[in-house]
Amino acid sequence: MAFTGRAALLAALGALPVGIWEPSWTGILAVNAPLALACACDAALAAPVRRLGLTRSGDTSVRLGESADVTLTITNPSGRPLRAHLRDAWPPSSWEAGTEVASSRHQPAVPAGERRRVTTRLRPTRRGDRRADRVTIRSYGPLGLFARQGNHKVPWTVRVLPPFTSRKHLPSKLARLRELDGRTSVLTRGEGTEFDSLREYVPGDDTRSIDWRATARRTTVAVRTWRPERDRHILLVLDTGRTSAGRVGDVPRLDASMDAALLLAALASRAGDRVDLLAYDRRVRALVQGRAAGDVLPSLVNTMAALEPELLETDARGLAAIALRTAPRRSLIVLLTSLDAAPVEEGLLPVLSGLTQRHTVLVASVADPYIARMAKARGSTEAVYEAAAAAQAQTERHRTAEQLRRRGVTVVDATPDDLAPALADTYLALKAAGRL
Repeated sequence: MAFTGRAALLAALGALPVGIWEPSWTGILAVNAPLALACACDAALAAPVRRLGLTRSGDTSVRLGESADVTLTITNPSGRPLRAHLRDAWPPSSWEAGTEVASSRHQPAVPAGERRRVTTRLRPTRRGDRRADRVTIRSYGPLGLFARQGNHKVPWTVRVLPPFTSRKHLPSKLARLRELDGRTSVLTRGEGTEFDSLREYVPGDDTRSIDWRATARRTTVAVRTWRPERDRHILLVLDTGRTSAGRVGDVPRLDASMDAALLLAALASRAGDRVDLLAYDRRVRALVQGRAAGDVLPSLVNTMAALEPELLETDARGLAAIALRTAPRRSLIVLLTSLDAAPVEEGLLPVLSGLTQRHTVLVASVADPYIARMAKARGSTEAVYEAAAAAQAQTERHRTAEQLRRRGVTVVDATPDDLAPALADTYLALKAAGRL
């Protein structure tokens, strides 16, 4: 229980003339006696806070960058109306900077024996689970002179999912996939693909696809069409070690890797391939296996939401062992990791042969576009030094990528905006070449 600022102000104003003309406690009490009586009445008429019933409903998940509405239902079982100020507390990352006060503060008015709803709009700025803290309610009397205050625990969790910004590239990649599947007039051929049907030759077709026996029985030249093999296994491996915590632009490397992995998973599942996910640093952080095609993407998005980079060095030997156990049959292993020289040369290269002997291995890495801009800088001594440092970093990165390629690894190195479509294009190229 507490007096409000309004009551304190009235008390001060009432005491001022008494203090001038009759500076005694008796006079002050005499003047403020009506105020004390008003406060007592106000306190008696303020609705009790502890007896209020509070429940939640609303969104339980939201994509990063979008809004989620969580509704708080307030039930007033007392015989007095509730006039209150309410604060619905959530972690600071539940809102964009400067919007918390407007979103989390409410002034509900609940008649006696009734219920009302207030809605808190969240707009999270980070992935992961956002859990509601406490609800603080300050109940006022009808004169606003006295307030009762209390806290309620009303649990609720909103899972903030990866934004999947690369989804915009999916239609064009699916169109290319349909070409590979022979569903359009542009058909391709690769080793290890399955014969599909015959059709009439059109200019531009590969002459190696001409079926001479079928042509001899026709009046036109016939070519074979080929359908890429389906039901291939793809294992997406997210490196969640310390290198994934580095920020490129506005997002951590891990988030850019997730976005690329989601686009590839969506494309591969549409192609009829099976997609699994492994997140690892020194232990398994997440594992998604055996999902049906329609459930792959929701499962991956939900699992990735809670992943965070770990500030420790990735155990490459342990990663390779887990990957081999997760993919016992020949598969495409897509390792989303860093191309920094030390982690690759000391960790990945010594264990790479065990993977490449049994699987097709693809390494995808997030490049920093700022390095490319630095390499072009000129005009001052400082800019020249920065350009030299950037050129050295690029040379080391290219050397590391070349070491991987010499060991039979396909490397995709692109900026955050380009990594997802580049990885999808590489997957389609491997499929067209019959390497899946």
